[in-house]
Amino acid sequence: MVAVAGVAAAGAATAVAVAVWPSGGDGAPAGARVPSAATSATSPAGSPKATPSSPPSPTRTYPLSRTPRTIPAVRQHTPARGPGWRPAAGARVVVDDASLADEGRLLAGELKLTYAGQTDARDGDVELGLDNGTAGPESYTLTVKNRRVTITAPDDAGVFYGTRTLKQEVHGGGTASEGVVHDRPAKPQRGFMLDIARKHFTAGWIEDRVRELGDLKFNQLGLHFSDDQGFRIQSDTHPEIVSQVHLSKAEVRRIIALAAARHITVVPEIDSPGHLGAVIAAHPDLQLRNVSGVATRGAVDISKPAAADLIDDLLDEYAQLFPGAYWHLGGDEYQALTVSNPQASFPQLATAAKNAYGSGATVADLATGWLNDRAEVVRGHDRTPRAWNDGFFRGGTVQADGALQVAYWTGKEIGARQPVEYLSAGRKLINYNDEFLYYVLGQPQTFVYPTGQRIYEQWTPLVLRGTAAVPAKYDAQILGGTFAVWCDLSGAQTQDQVAAGIRMPLRATVQKLWDPRRPAMSWADFRGLADLLG
Repeated sequence: MVAVAGVAAAGAATAVAVAVWPSGGDGAPAGARVPSAATSATSPAGSPKATPSSPPSPTRTYPLSRTPRTIPAVRQHTPARGPGWRPAAGARVVVDDASLADEGRLLAGELKLTYAGQTDARDGDVELGLDNGTAGPESYTLTVKNRRVTITAPDDAGVFYGTRTLKQEVHGGGTASEGVVHDRPAKPQRGFMLDIARKHFTAGWIEDRVRELGDLKFNQLGLHFSDDQGFRIQSDTHPEIVSQVHLSKAEVRRIIALAAARHITVVPEIDSPGHLGAVIAAHPDLQLRNVSGVATRGAVDISKPAAADLIDDLLDEYAQLFPGAYWHLGGDEYQALTVSNPQASFPQLATAAKNAYGSGATVADLATGWLNDRAEVVRGHDRTPRAWNDGFFRGGTVQADGALQVAYWTGKEIGARQPVEYLSAGRKLINYNDEFLYYVLGQPQTFVYPTGQRIYEQWTPLVLRGTAAVPAKYDAQILGGTFAVWCDLSGAQTQDQVAAGIRMPLRATVQKLWDPRRPAMSWADFRGLADLLG
């Protein structure tokens, strides 16, 4: 039985809360205040007055609820007074639309509740529903009221993120805060990229990362699976290029299915025309050679149609395996363009460029044409292509496909361009800043392992290169960011050491991608919360 003890004026500094008559098994939440009979009455002046003849007043006053403590932090919480919610025997998860069955079953299993499908909610239940909200498909509203939880969103992705917030709130026996959460991400692309070409990671390890990413509200997993050191996914069109240790297509399908259940898109990358050493090992006739006949490591000769045919075979094949909306084409570090005079060093490329694009065309134009042709292949599969920023070249006869998104990672290449040069031309960028977001095994060259604290305190999506931010007017063109693991010295860490090393950087990264405000918590408190949540 619930009785109203009093109502506070809106906006008052203090408020009289809901008072609850005791009932069996309803324990007081942390912070509840239970007045004694001797202080339950007041004099006309408002001071406590003992009234021995008055009956006891077994009331309970709830403090104003606190903002949920989650990673990433929720954007908005309207507090209220009440007991909150925690999982209890007999509680259920119900849905108002059959399309939310996957989200409902997952949450029910995690919280050890019963999944009851499409039915009316009752006390103690969690209800998942779709609404017509306008804050975006990944937004959601989470309401804790009258001993129930309601999570609604315009799309099932938003509902899923609401369940992640609830899961964190009740972790370890916690109570979900009374009140209403309105939440949404600042950036639509929140990614983690894994180099499985240089180092084999087991399917089980990758699946564990997918679960971790889902709970943190990441929505992309990049798999860089072709490089000089290995080609790590089974191929039916070109089995000769596949490394002995690799993932089967069945394993990849399971990873993709698990990711889809967590609203994570898997973004494949076959880097070309460089970083193709594993492919070249089976097709040495396609390797690029200079005017003296010296082979160029990892680079195919893009003047040879057979090179394009082989890569397009692979793009067509893996488009059937990976159903996501995005495709990474690579395009970086083509070694023909790192010499002082590419036209003189590689005359066959210079001749092919002129034949294809006119007498003024250069080797850079030929490389841009290669990238555009591969972009056309994946766009034919309804994929949005992206490429590394050092695969885009200034000037020239041939311009990079306008649909290509820029994966901006470095400013160290020859002729490096500042991010603003891409942004002012209208390009959309994804932030892979190697100063903050590159975890390179063995720390070769000038790389050092990034720390969560540095990301948390110094990085934002506007910091695309080095430590300087681009002007805020470009914010909408920066689609998000991706934390990347590269395995240059593959033996430097085990996969378990990698998981431990990236744990806090991942949490710091998603905090900055989800919430554009300066974090309210200190780093020490944020790290403590991460430890508490597991």
